[in-house]
Amino acid sequence: MALSRKKKIIIGSSIAALLAIVVVASIFATRKDTPEVTVVKVESRPELRSTVTSSGEVRPIQFMNLTSEVQGKIEEITKKEGDVVEKGEVLVRLDPNQLESSTDAQLAAYQSAQDDVRSSQSQVTAAQNNLAQSQQSLNQAQVAVDSSRQGVITSQTEVDRAQVEVNAAQREMKRNEQLLESGVIARKEFDEARDRVENARASLETARARLESQRIAVKDSQARLASQQVAVRDARRAVDTAGINVNSSQSRADQQAAVLRGSRNQRDKSVVIAPINGVIAEIPSKVGTFAVAGLSTTALLTIADMSQINVEVKVDETEIDKVAVGQKAKIKVDAFGENELDGEVLQKTPLAVGKSQTSGGLSTNINVQEAKEFRVVIRLVNLSNDMQAALRPGMSATAEITTKTAQNVVAVPLQAVIEKKPEGDQGSNSIPNAPQPSEKPKPIKGVYVLEGNKAKFVAVETGITGESDIQIVSGLSEGQDVITGPSRILNTLKEDTVVKKQEKKEGATPKA
Repeated sequence: MALSRKKKIIIGSSIAALLAIVVVASIFATRKDTPEVTVVKVESRPELRSTVTSSGEVRPIQFMNLTSEVQGKIEEITKKEGDVVEKGEVLVRLDPNQLESSTDAQLAAYQSAQDDVRSSQSQVTAAQNNLAQSQQSLNQAQVAVDSSRQGVITSQTEVDRAQVEVNAAQREMKRNEQLLESGVIARKEFDEARDRVENARASLETARARLESQRIAVKDSQARLASQQVAVRDARRAVDTAGINVNSSQSRADQQAAVLRGSRNQRDKSVVIAPINGVIAEIPSKVGTFAVAGLSTTALLTIADMSQINVEVKVDETEIDKVAVGQKAKIKVDAFGENELDGEVLQKTPLAVGKSQTSGGLSTNINVQEAKEFRVVIRLVNLSNDMQAALRPGMSATAEITTKTAQNVVAVPLQAVIEKKPEGDQGSNSIPNAPQPSEKPKPIKGVYVLEGNKAKFVAVETGITGESDIQIVSGLSEGQDVITGPSRILNTLKEDTVVKKQEKKEGATPKA
């Protein structure tokens, strides 16, 4: 027989009421009237350190990437990865045959240019000798002109003297002619006077002929002088030309010498020498491969300068302001277990690096949701020789940087400190359109202390924060009991709340 609609409603209500009773009963069964709390006693710590912990890797002071500066097949690689090298050691040898042939050709060209220089210098010497001879001939021609001119003067004097003698002989002959007509002298004396006139005239003609000859000699000497002057000019021009040839030959020789030096330098680069002391970090090339130079130069090997070893870590942007140059650090290298190394902050880069970036610098695409990090370089100090030799570039390391240190401080666990709203801060004002304060009251930082069986809120002033504790500058004293948890109860406590001190059971851990 089917149940009526009224009976169905009554049965459903009864079941619902029964379930409600069961739920309420279970709630009250599990509820405790007095909350249990964890309590610690305030103690003075000899030291509290604020630290920043970051991971990174061992890095040398610098990497020296050696690449091929010339082309050639790699014939020999003398070292292996991890080998220690000293400056000046031979690391790689390339096939030098082509470079040596080029150097020999340039040497021959240089020697030929040197021969041209010596030939040009001999031409200069010959031209200078020719100039000296021409100058000497010019001087002789000048002397000849001067001598010829002196001869003209002498001949002119002889002509004048002969003319005087002719005139004197003619006068004497006229007197003798008159005396002969008068019968005073004999015919013989007249003839002798006439002969003297003829002799004087002959001497005059001879003197005139000698004068003319001297004048012709002057003209010849002047012509030879002019010719020698031209020869001297030509000889000087030849000297100048020979000097220009010497300079040109010397310039070509200097050019060939420069090319030869470059060729020798290229040849010498077929042997790669270690530029620094260090450790071979990587050898990407192999013997037998052909090394190229230029824009796509072949990487030969990488040397790590381990004279000073650093550890580079990445510090989160929320903690980078605590890190400063000169702060001390403790380093743990994964390869050496729990051994701690001393370090000192050497550098803090100013640019952030996104966690998705592989290198530092400003990114063109800004991602405000991506966490940023800063690169911090820590220098390892007080390293033993064995440890320095054992460290290798790229080893994973963790650095604990001490940012602040306080001595003899009062400290409590971090979870004991809470922030509480000031009394009277009940959110919005109940009066409509009432003016709001310009600044919200700052929350009060404090702890709950246990006095008897009641929780009392005490405002405190905090200092530096350690790994699990925080410094209390004022507000607490040694010996007080501070409530540290559980956090679900600590955040709900109120002034004078009755609490129960939780008894720790052996092997049990209080719930947070």
